Amino acid sequence: MTAQPPSGTGPMTSSPSDIPPTNGPETGSKTARPGWLKMIPVAVLLAGLAAAYFLGVLDYLSFEALRENRDTLQQAVATSPVLSVLIFMAIYAVAVALSLPVGSLLTITCGFLFGVASGTFYVVIAATIGATALYLAARYAFYDVMHARAGGAIRKMEAGFAENAFSYLMVLRLVPLFPFWLVNLVPALLGVKLRDFVLGTALGIIPGSFVYISIGDGLGAIFDRGETPDLGIIFEPRILTPIIGLAVLALMPVAYKKFRHHLSRKV
Repeated sequence: MTAQPPSGTGPMTSSPSDIPPTNGPETGSKTARPGWLKMIPVAVLLAGLAAAYFLGVLDYLSFEALRENRDTLQQAVATSPVLSVLIFMAIYAVAVALSLPVGSLLTITCGFLFGVASGTFYVVIAATIGATALYLAARYAFYDVMHARAGGAIRKMEAGFAENAFSYLMVLRLVPLFPFWLVNLVPALLGVKLRDFVLGTALGIIPGSFVYISIGDGLGAIFDRGETPDLGIIFEPRILTPIIGLAVLALMPVAYKKFRHHLSRKV
């Protein structure tokens, strides 16, 4: 029999429980191949991003293009509503996964084509799918490498974030201080569980999505006046204040945990 290490002194693992374990030490080409395989999802996303810019996709995703084609788009929705929803959600999810800077435009377009209630539902589902795709690609490709190189520093950050991951994600999604793509990547590298990421993303983007979709619901009148929607409206106090209020509520569980910890230390 081989001697077993004392309790609590075994090798530490930094990967979350829901990340598949990496292969053990091997020799030759077998050690390099898993690393290349891990980069495939990221490579696909980067290739898609490069292709989008090379093909001028962003030129077709603009308010000017929407103004010129609004009758055609509305007719397509009226003729094939289910297919139109599926195509729109696919475009939205891919745009989010590729981190294309068209999220606000697509959200407003969704309100214009599908209305407030349905549009909010479609955007939340599509955005969550796209964000999760980027999160999984980054986590699969970079989590082990980053933790192996960063050591204890990243473990401290991971422990602090993971303890209240859902609350922190809600705040990051509610308050538009950081780019959407960055909030997709950071949780992946800090080992946030997939369940917390999906729920935090889906719930956290509802208020902001509702604001832009409401703008889209009245987009026809804006176009008729020869105007362009104000994308900065979400930063107006009347809009941002209640959203910040929701963010404060999302932090209440964190504050409560810290308060209980403080009391226990006093006792």
